[in-house]
Amino acid sequence: MDKLWDVVALGEALVEFNQTHAGEPQYLQGFGGDTSNAMVAAARAGARTAYLSRLGQDPWGQAVLALWAREGVDSTAVERDADHPTGLYFVTHGSAGHEFSYLRAGSAASRMTPAWLQAASARLLQQCRILHVSGISQAISASACDTVFEAMRLARDAGAQVAFDPNLRLKLWPLARARACIREAVALCDIFLPGQDDMEALLGISDPDAIADWGHAQGARQVVVKLGKDGVLLSAAGQRQRVQGRTVQAVDATGAGDCFDGNLLARLALGDDLARSVRYANAAASLAVQGFGAVAPLPTAAEVRAVL
Repeated sequence: MDKLWDVVALGEALVEFNQTHAGEPQYLQGFGGDTSNAMVAAARAGARTAYLSRLGQDPWGQAVLALWAREGVDSTAVERDADHPTGLYFVTHGSAGHEFSYLRAGSAASRMTPAWLQAASARLLQQCRILHVSGISQAISASACDTVFEAMRLARDAGAQVAFDPNLRLKLWPLARARACIREAVALCDIFLPGQDDMEALLGISDPDAIADWGHAQGARQVVVKLGKDGVLLSAAGQRQRVQGRTVQAVDATGAGDCFDGNLLARLALGDDLARSVRYANAAASLAVQGFGAVAPLPTAAEVRAVL
C-alpha cells in the first residue's frame, strides 16, 4: 500500500545560536534539533516528510514553524504550548571541536506524553514508510522517553520501519539511564544509526565491527556506523561494507550526523538499497560540514548528485 509520507520524525526542534569565531561573542541564529534537522535534510533530498513535536507559543516557535513551511516538512501535528517555551542552544568552537550548551529544561517538547502522541499522530504514523527517533528525544524528559517508545510501537504496528540514532548527550541524562533506554530502543528499531564516538562513550566500544555486532545482538537488522571523516561501516544481511569519507575543508560539524540520517532515510524510502543510500548520505554530510549551523548548509539533491 502506498504511504502519504516517506519519513516522519518525532523529537524536539530548537533555535540555534552558533559561534562564528572561536572565543568571540558573535553568534549566527539558525535552527537545530537532531530529528528536525534530519527531516529538513530528507525533504531537500526529495522525500515527503512530516514532524511530530510540541513548540512554545512564542516567537521562536513561530520561527521554527516557518522553517518547516519553507522546507516542505509537514507540521500539522505539532502542538503549541502557551505555558512552556521553545528550546534554545548555543554552539561554541575551540581546539577540541564544537560544544553544545542547552536552554531546553522544561521546554514545550519535553512535555510530550504518550497520550498526546496517540491524539496527534494517528495519521502520520499509520501513513509513513519510516519513523525516525533518537536518544536526544528520549533524554529530554521521562515522559518524552515514554513517548519515543510509544511512537516506535505505533509505527511498527502500522508496518513502518523504525530508525534510531542514539545521539548521546550526557549533559541531558545519566550514563546508566542512557545505556538502559538506548539498549531498549535498539531492540525495537530496524535501522540503527550509531556514531563511533557515541558508542565509545556509551559502552566503551570503538571498533566499528564490534559496534555493528552489538547492534545486531540487540535486534537491529541494519546497522550503519558513522565514523566521521573516516566514512561509514554498513552491516546488514550478514554482509559488511566500508564507505570511505570524503576529504573536504570542514568548517562546522554541527548537524553532520543528522544530515547523514535524513539523506540516508530519504533514499531508502525512495527505493535505493542500503549501500547506495549510504554513499549518497556520506556525500551529503561532507557538503554539510562546509558551512555554519545545523540547517543552513544542508545540501539539496542536485548538490549531492554533483559531487557523486
